[in-house]
Parts: sequence; structure tokens; C-alpha cells
Amino acid sequence: MPGIIRKYVVPGELIVDGKYRLGANVYASQDKVYSTRVGLAEISRGEVRVIPLSGSYIPRVDDFVIGKIKDYSAFAWEVDIASCFYAYLPAQAVFGRDYSPAQDSMLDRFKIGDMVAAKIAAFDRTRDPLLSVSGPGLGLINRGEIVKIMPTKVPRLIGKKGSMIKTVEAGTSCRLSIGQNGIIVVNGPPDGIAKAVNAIRLIEEEAHTADLTQKVEALLTGSGGA
Repeated sequence: MPGIIRKYVVPGELIVDGKYRLGANVYASQDKVYSTRVGLAEISRGEVRVIPLSGSYIPRVDDFVIGKIKDYSAFAWEVDIASCFYAYLPAQAVFGRDYSPAQDSMLDRFKIGDMVAAKIAAFDRTRDPLLSVSGPGLGLINRGEIVKIMPTKVPRLIGKKGSMIKTVEAGTSCRLSIGQNGIIVVNGPPDGIAKAVNAIRLIEEEAHTADLTQKVEALLTGSGGA
């Protein structure tokens, strides 16, 4: 099937008839593929998926997320990751196994209000997710513009094989760190940051449109309008 076919669907609606690879938010019955969500169905390269139009972030192990420190105890920080679940960053995961509440100050590492980049280390829906800040690019975020979008629009912001994020970064001289929870950090020159934020807003608002890449390019080059 040439090109990409997109259409709005609701739960239980038939998307396509035939043998296809199943992507997110779809199921098959007797070679008929149906939607499980309200969203935009996309048929491309033998695969069918549905991009939800709304919904909150549900943590998954190894997801990259960006969150805000909301509180702390003697043994962990409480982190708001824009989900129905609060996440916890254990003190031992930051200080090491020799962590001692009597000797180590939690505030030496993260204070209430700090933004952190982290990965979901553990989550099974029976308890709140645990975070890790061990790894390149993880830990305290001390610069950059914070932008929030609906988590369901993150795949559209990234694009196929990172195509959309590359378009935005190339057109703004900025670097985007995109959390799967819909929180983004934009770093770059002030004018570039302003352009990148406008592009992100355009992508969020028009994620359902087929000519979105062209609209973003026009916005960034000043040859068209959102």
C-alpha cells in the first residue's frame, strides 16, 4: 500500500481488512483490524496503529521522563512525572548503597522544585514507579525552557525515525530532550527556543493532520503560518 493512510477512529471501529502488523492501540479478529482508542488510525508499510487524541501518561520501564521534585523523606524524593502516579527516586540510587540519613543531606542533591531527567527503573501498577538517574543525560536539569504537551502527542513530535524532532532542531539550532511523559526541555539560543516552542505547540495542536511536516517547515522558515 503506497504512502500513509490516516483516519479518525473510535474504540471498536474497523480500521482495515487484511493481514497487517499490529502497532499500538489496535487488535485483530479474523484478519480485520479494530481500534481500542479514540484517535488517529495510521496505516503505513504494512502496519496499523492508532495515535490516541487524549490520555494521561502511564509509566513503562526504561521510559525517559522529565519530572519535578515535589517532596522528600529521609529515604526518597517524590517526583511529579505528569501521571496519575507519583514516582519515587530512592536516596540509595543517588548516593549509593552507603547512604546514611544521618550523614548525607538529601538537599545537597535535589531540592523541592528542581527538574530532573530520569528513567523508569521499576513499575508494575501495584506500587508507584521507581526512578533512576544513573546514566548519560540523567539527573538535575539546570537550564533550558520547559514545555509540556499531551503525552499521547509525543510520538508525533518525535516522528518516524526521529524525523520531526530533527526538523525542529535543524530549523532552530536547539536541542530537544523529550520525555515520554510529555515534558520537553529546549536548549539553544533565545530566538531558536522561541521558534522551537512555537513548532512544538503547532505539532501538538495539529498532530492529526497529514501535512504537518510541511506546516512545521513553513513555520520555521517564515514562509507560511500555523
